[in-house]
Amino acid sequence: MRGKLLQGIGIFCLTAVLTACATSADQRESADGSPPSPPFSQIKATPESFKGQTLVLGGQVLSARRLKDGTRLEVLQLPLNNAQQPSLDLMKSQGRFVAIQREFLDPATVPPGTFLTVTGELTGSVTLPLDETDYVYPVIDIKSFRTWIPSQDSDQFRYRPYPYYSPFWHPYWGPYGRFPYYW
Repeated sequence: MRGKLLQGIGIFCLTAVLTACATSADQRESADGSPPSPPFSQIKATPESFKGQTLVLGGQVLSARRLKDGTRLEVLQLPLNNAQQPSLDLMKSQGRFVAIQREFLDPATVPPGTFLTVTGELTGSVTLPLDETDYVYPVIDIKSFRTWIPSQDSDQFRYRPYPYYSPFWHPYWGPYGRFPYYW
């Protein structure tokens, strides 16, 4: 009885420590000491005024194309949250930008629909055709980028009805013995 109580407390403490370590790692990645990026609407309106600045932008890849001088990613801009993850709501986009990876990057590794966060230097703008018009894209040279796998909201999951079958779990037992684990 007492051994199971100590085992439960030990597992709880280990879980708390691992959670704290994971949280601090996320904070180190997002707090790199660089000033926050200006709003994308300002960058899009006057990209030349931000030329040479290091920016952090996020969005969803629309296309990736290998060119002679690197790989060009056309990205639908999406606002970033505190963890530097792009929003999943495409209606929050304020436009598009082009991200250039100068080193080899296979376009198949960032297929359309991939969510990413790009850190890089704004080098100006480029005008490219978009449907039947010309569109001015701010251009960012990629220093680093991170891809994201979108997580589903809890209301989109369907949980199994309780109890479910498992040889190690019973409606009145936990994985460590009878409920509540310290009996």
